[in-house]
Amino acid sequence: MAALSTLSAPDVRAAKRLVIKIGSALLVDRVKGLKQGWLSALALDVAEAKVRGTDVVLVSSGSIALGRMILGLPAGPLTLEQSQAAAAVGQIRLARAYEEVLAPHGITTAQILVTLEDTEDRRRYLNSRATMETLLGLGVVPIVNENDTVATDEIRYGDNDRLAAQIAVTAGADQLILLSDVDGFYSANPKEDPTAERFDIVETITPEIEAMAGDPISGLSKGGMKTKLMAAKTAVAGGCAMAIMEGSTLRPLKALAEGANRTWFVAQGDPQVARKRWINAMKDRGRVQVDAGAVVALRAGKSLLPAGVVVVEGSFGRGEPVAIIGPDGVALGRGLIRYTSDEARAIAGHRSGDIAAILGYEGRAALIHRDDMVV
Repeated sequence: MAALSTLSAPDVRAAKRLVIKIGSALLVDRVKGLKQGWLSALALDVAEAKVRGTDVVLVSSGSIALGRMILGLPAGPLTLEQSQAAAAVGQIRLARAYEEVLAPHGITTAQILVTLEDTEDRRRYLNSRATMETLLGLGVVPIVNENDTVATDEIRYGDNDRLAAQIAVTAGADQLILLSDVDGFYSANPKEDPTAERFDIVETITPEIEAMAGDPISGLSKGGMKTKLMAAKTAVAGGCAMAIMEGSTLRPLKALAEGANRTWFVAQGDPQVARKRWINAMKDRGRVQVDAGAVVALRAGKSLLPAGVVVVEGSFGRGEPVAIIGPDGVALGRGLIRYTSDEARAIAGHRSGDIAAILGYEGRAALIHRDDMVV
C-alpha cells in the first residue's frame, strides 16, 4: 500500500452530507438486468446513514443499460437516437427500482435529471441548488442522473463521475463516494501491470498523479481513471473529500467504514468556505445598496431581503454576482442575486410578501440568500 499524505482518512460514518455515485456495471447485469439483491443491500447502507443524520444523494447510472434491455436493442454502440430512447424507457425503471428498495425504510425518493448546461448556467445552478436543499431538508433522497433523453454531445457530462462531483459541490456535500469496478487509484492499471500500487490517501493531485491515470476497464462504464481524477479535482476544490472504491460487494458503505480498500482524495477546506471563496473571486455585474437595518441583519448571518434594499445599479441576470453596499457607500460583500436587475429594482424596498403582486409570480423571499453571499 502507498500513501501520498500523512493525514488520517475521512470516516464515511461522520459525513454530514454524502453523495454516492453508482456505475452501470454495478447496477445492471447484461443478461439478467437489474441487480436487485445488490440494490437492496445498498438501500440498507443508505437507511443507516439517514438514521445517523446524514443527508444522502445518489447519482446513478443505468438508465440506458436498463432501457436497451427492455427495448431489445442489439449489443454494441448505440446511435444517439437509440441511446435517448433507451434512456427514456430506462429512467422510469431506474427511478421505480430506487423507490421500491428505499420505501420500506421510510425513505422518500425524488428523481432529478440534469445536463451540463444546468450547472454551467448560474440561474439554473441556483435553481438546482435550491431544489436540492429543499428536498434534503425534507428528508428526501434525490436520485440524480444525466438527462440522456435530451442531452447531446455539446451539453453532456458524458460520464457520471464528473456529474457526481458537480452535484456534490452544488449540494455542499462533505464526502463523495465513487462506487467503481476498481478498489482505488493505482500507480498504473492493475489489470495490466501487476506491480501497480494503490494509494490509500492522496492529499494533492499533482501532474505526476494525473499521468498515472489509465483508460476505462469495464465494458459498461464510460468513466476511466482519468475522469475520476477530473471528478476528484472538482470535488476537493469544492471542499468535498472523495473516495474511489470497488462497489460490487454487498453493503459497500459498511465495507468502507470497516476498512475496505479505497483511495481518499483530501478536501481543500470545507464546502461552505470553498463556496464563499468561489463567490468572492467573481466580478461584480451590478450593485445593491442596503439600509442600516439590512447591514445589521447581514452581519448576523441573515439573507438579504428586498425590504432592506435602497438602490439597485447595473444590468444583470439571475444568479449573477453583485456587490452589496452599505448606506455609507462602503462595500459589505458580494452575493449571487436571485432576480434580474429589472426585477430587483421593482421589488426593492418592498416586503417579500408583496413580490407576487409586483412581479406577477411567486418569487423567492430572499433577494440574495445567505448561502450565496460573502460578507
